[in-house]
Amino acid sequence: MGMSVTISAATEQDAEQIFRLQYLCFQSEAALYGNYRIDPLVQTLDSVRQEVADDCVFVARLGEEVVGSVHGRVADDGAASIGRLCVHPRLQGHGIGARLLRAAESALAEERGAKRFRLHTGHRSENNLRLYRRVGYETVGTAQGADGVPMIVLEKPAEAYATTA
Repeated sequence: MGMSVTISAATEQDAEQIFRLQYLCFQSEAALYGNYRIDPLVQTLDSVRQEVADDCVFVARLGEEVVGSVHGRVADDGAASIGRLCVHPRLQGHGIGARLLRAAESALAEERGAKRFRLHTGHRSENNLRLYRRVGYETVGTAQGADGVPMIVLEKPAEAYATTA
């Protein structure tokens, strides 16, 4: 497959494509739980725009098309929440998700001082769990999503990105 997918920080112009991509990608997740009120499906375009402006949002591009995205934000306790990782269904399985995660982790650690990274994923989302464990995340607990879906909480220390003096 002669594709060259680039990863870069999202710009204001990307908000609409991110919004549409999330909607597309999270349909299968919603079906898995029989719950169409999950956060990425009810998020507004304005809210996506706000996140692109304030938070750490990366996109994967194939030409002009946004084919993947991820969102991160550092909380007061120094843990960075990474979420809404999505890759276009026709491009899944090419390592794009892992590349997006790495880009977000590195920016959150180096630019925003994250001490550790935290992810939440639904308890049935095997593909997500496999990816997260492969890149070093470990289960630290469970939580109840605002939408009622039982979530698995995974964390990973940020020292991999500590700048060596």
